[in-house]
Amino acid sequence: MSDDPQSASKSEPTLAEEVGAKAARKLRARRHATPGVWFGLGMMGLIGWSVVVPTLLGAALGLWLDNRHPGKHAWTLALLVAGLAIGCWNAWQWVAKEDRAMREEQRENDA
Repeated sequence: MSDDPQSASKSEPTLAEEVGAKAARKLRARRHATPGVWFGLGMMGLIGWSVVVPTLLGAALGLWLDNRHPGKHAWTLALLVAGLAIGCWNAWQWVAKEDRAMREEQRENDA
C-alpha cells in the first residue's frame, strides 16, 4: 500500500460518484420495472369511472327531462345510451393515449 494520497483517490470512487451510480441504477430499475397488480386494478378503476360517470349523468338528465317535459319518447333511455357512447369514446381515447406514451417510452429505451 502506498502513502501517496493521489494514487489512492484515483483507484477508489468518491462519495459523490458512488451516490451518482446508485441513483442511476435506481432510476434504470424504476424505468424497467413492470407495474404491479394494484397499478392494473387502479387503471381498470379509472377506465370504469370514465364510462360510468357520463352514463349516469345522461340517465339523470334524461330523468329530469322526462319529469319536466313528458312526451311520446323517453329521454332517459336515449340520454343513457348517449352517455354510454360518450363514456366509451372517452375511455378509448384515454387508453390510446396511454398506449402511445408506452410505445414512445419503449422506443426511447430501445434507442
